[in-house]
Amino acid sequence: MKATIITIGDEILIGQIVDTNSAFIAKSLDKIGVEIKEMISISDDKEHILNTFSKLQNTVDLVIITGGLGPTKDDVTKKTFCDYFGDELVVNESVLVHVTQLIEGFYKRTVTQINKDQALVPSKCTVLHNQVGTAPGMWMKKENTVFISLPGVPYEMKYLVEHEIIPKVVEEFHRPYIIHKTILTYGQGESMVAERIEDWENSLPEFLKLAYLPSPGRVRLRISGKSTDKVFLENRIEEYVLSLNTIIGDIIVGYEEDETIEVIIGKMLKKQHKTIATAESCTGGSIAGLLTSVAGASDYFKGSVVSYATEAKINVLDIPEDVIKQFSVVSAEVASAMAVSVKKLMKTDYALATTGNAGPTKGEGDAEIGSVFIALATPEGVIVEEFNFGQPREKVIDRAVYKSLEILQKEISKNVL
Repeated sequence: MKATIITIGDEILIGQIVDTNSAFIAKSLDKIGVEIKEMISISDDKEHILNTFSKLQNTVDLVIITGGLGPTKDDVTKKTFCDYFGDELVVNESVLVHVTQLIEGFYKRTVTQINKDQALVPSKCTVLHNQVGTAPGMWMKKENTVFISLPGVPYEMKYLVEHEIIPKVVEEFHRPYIIHKTILTYGQGESMVAERIEDWENSLPEFLKLAYLPSPGRVRLRISGKSTDKVFLENRIEEYVLSLNTIIGDIIVGYEEDETIEVIIGKMLKKQHKTIATAESCTGGSIAGLLTSVAGASDYFKGSVVSYATEAKINVLDIPEDVIKQFSVVSAEVASAMAVSVKKLMKTDYALATTGNAGPTKGEGDAEIGSVFIALATPEGVIVEEFNFGQPREKVIDRAVYKSLEILQKEISKNVL
């Protein structure tokens, strides 16, 4: 089963907003065995929308459209649906009641005609009821393709995907099993990893595919398979993952289904009932930002000090001024002192600290541009490592963030039962 995802909106095309809806929809469909053929962003133009629908007709089983369903005049999707399906807009009484209750009961406002117009839908469509907003979703079929229109507001779109679309697709379509297994590697670049596993990769059967997903400081290897036999597929993927571990086990630090390293670390800390804090200079709070992006992070993340300036290191973290003068603000000694200090300040089991020169020019001290010291204070002591991540500035910061998380994960992994 194949699907195409369309986002409608000039605001996406001019870069005013980033399309996150397509990623969510794609991941949701992939989990139930729907193959995504393509993602398309198009303008709020009737002819453009109609031409796109025509091109997709009978080439995919499912077309999901987000955007263009608001109450304003520039939202054209419903009228375009009517043109494409030879239909007309009618008032859906159930939607009208919901809109009225939401506007009057929750928002405490008088219902306007614009609000009521949200209840207008093509007469032939199956309405997907939107319990968290006013714009309903629409499900319509023409020949061999189902077209689904969703509001572009992310939380409304997510509600409809999870509560309306996924159950309906599962019920109405026969789908194969699609399984992914992602191996997390750290410390070697994409080309070096590829060279080491070349023979293994060449031995993969046709129903398994390997993708390289490089990012600063890490390479993820995703094995994907598709089959009508779920148990067979799971067993074969597991066999190849185990054999891969014998080849590059020295750089494999974990496995990820839909999880990032910050999620994995969070689960490990929760399981061990351990806590973490950060003291960041060159990374500017980015490590703390990633760790706290995970729901429930308050169970293990206790706080952060962004000691960007030397004065903050001295006044907030209580780093002795003579240590900074003797060793430089970018040094193993200062990184270590930062980690120890924030661990004591926040009363945590672990503490990460970074200090470095991300560029583009030299700051305080004599450290080369790209130099970063990462320290991890643990219950047993302090680990400090020095790196040079080169340039540009963004690369230095990104690599420092993920290298810090790698060091943390490796250390707490030692205590996994």
